Amino acid sequence: MTPYRYVKARPKRHVKSRFALGEKRKRLSLLPGVLLLGGIILLANVTLPIIFYQLRSKANFSQPLLSPMSRTSAQVLGEERVIDYSEPASWFPTAPKLPLRPSKITHYTLSIPKLKIKEAVVEIGGKDLMESLIHYSGTALPGQYGNVVIFGHSVLPQFFNPENYKTIFSTLPTLEKGDEVLVNFDGIEYRYQVIRMLEVDPSDTLVLAQYYDSQYLTLITCVPPGTYLKRLIVRAGLR
Repeated sequence: MTPYRYVKARPKRHVKSRFALGEKRKRLSLLPGVLLLGGIILLANVTLPIIFYQLRSKANFSQPLLSPMSRTSAQVLGEERVIDYSEPASWFPTAPKLPLRPSKITHYTLSIPKLKIKEAVVEIGGKDLMESLIHYSGTALPGQYGNVVIFGHSVLPQFFNPENYKTIFSTLPTLEKGDEVLVNFDGIEYRYQVIRMLEVDPSDTLVLAQYYDSQYLTLITCVPPGTYLKRLIVRAGLR
């Protein structure tokens, strides 16, 4: 009779193959590269629009409308305080406050076909650029002799949405001489044509001045894209 002996089996170890371990190490080694690539793409997404804007501005922008005022914007904006750029008054801190012109009309619309902006609401003397375009208080009304001044918010151009007032003027720098700006005021449509563009400091308030030799329209937003460093001025004349 053959004797039998029972031996307890050793527990099985889940040993990963060299191939599996190699694949895991490979994936981990790729992680820094993926993160670096993602960072580069994110940085490029922010900086490239600014670079393209600077190149375009040097080639296309005209000389100042008037001799610029002393550049004291750094001193004005350098104070330790929070600046709310949704308020038009923050864009030109040294600009004088002009009295509202008498008008029964409080809102009108603006369209820029090239930028696909259609009947955007403009509030006369408004306070919140997140809710509408703002007609700067005291400047000429559409159709009048003088200078109609309209402020609009902007961000990086890739986030442009013509129906969102937070981004509505993001592509304003792409306008060119001859492009149309349509204003519907009190049931009358006024057709303005872009005549020049320039960039100024927040201290250069002469761009808000009134000139009564003709009927002008001035569109203003912040540049370079995504910053509040300077102001883009688009000047148009009534056709």
